[in-house]
Amino acid sequence: MKKYTLIGHPLGHSMSPFIHDRLFKLKGREVSYSLTDISPEDLNSKKEYLKSEFVGYNITIPHKVAVIPFIDKMDTSALRYNSVNCVANTQEGSVGYNTDCYGFLNSLKMNDISLDGKVLLLGCGGVGRMMAIESLLHGVTLTIAIIEEARDMCNTLLAELNEKFPNVKVEVVLMSEITGSFDLVINSTPVGMFPKVDNCPLSDETISKCGAVFDAIYNPTETKLVQKFKAQGKKAVGGMAMLVLQAVKAHELWDNDTYSNDEIDEIIKQSNEKVEKDFQ
Repeated sequence: MKKYTLIGHPLGHSMSPFIHDRLFKLKGREVSYSLTDISPEDLNSKKEYLKSEFVGYNITIPHKVAVIPFIDKMDTSALRYNSVNCVANTQEGSVGYNTDCYGFLNSLKMNDISLDGKVLLLGCGGVGRMMAIESLLHGVTLTIAIIEEARDMCNTLLAELNEKFPNVKVEVVLMSEITGSFDLVINSTPVGMFPKVDNCPLSDETISKCGAVFDAIYNPTETKLVQKFKAQGKKAVGGMAMLVLQAVKAHELWDNDTYSNDEIDEIIKQSNEKVEKDFQ
């Protein structure tokens, strides 16, 4: 039986097995998808295990960069962000990809949200880094809002952005000092995530000056931020579509499987229902 897994630390509850199991079943594939908790200090010793035991695997925090030395070939998507969240083990060796970008862009597209104009990105770590690069590739005017504790991380990101986009100026503000209006807000922070579901990173006044929001959080299915945008009649989407779509891309890379929009919509619906049943 073919084996697939998600590596990270700590993993805790993950929707990945639920989503991937349904994607495999839609294609009649009898495989296993498991969770493999690997601490940072143990990662190096797992190199051969990951290559020999699994046909493919996903990567989450904190291994998306640390796993790169294990990989024989980096796809352009992984090179673009220097971050890997999906690996295919082939006869020619292991290939690293970044499917987060596919999930992000296509979840915006399926919800008719444009990545253009003035964009406010909340946070600069993890997936926020990919979102910053992708935003600039789309030619937006980018402002990154951070907390003071993230200053060093943000400076590292700014240095990378300046190298990739030498003619583009990115503004950085503290979360408490956000001013102005924006066409799109992207939340890459954990503010509002279960169990602290009453937290919201933006004031009602700031939300009133923004056009739409994409929140990468999928638990709860609608964060307070998403609810507030919707209450003002604005477009708002949570992170479940992104999570499902990046998984869909992984199956395309692993097994050349493709899925219809109806199949994808159904898995998004089922995944949201599971989150609401298990946590809300």
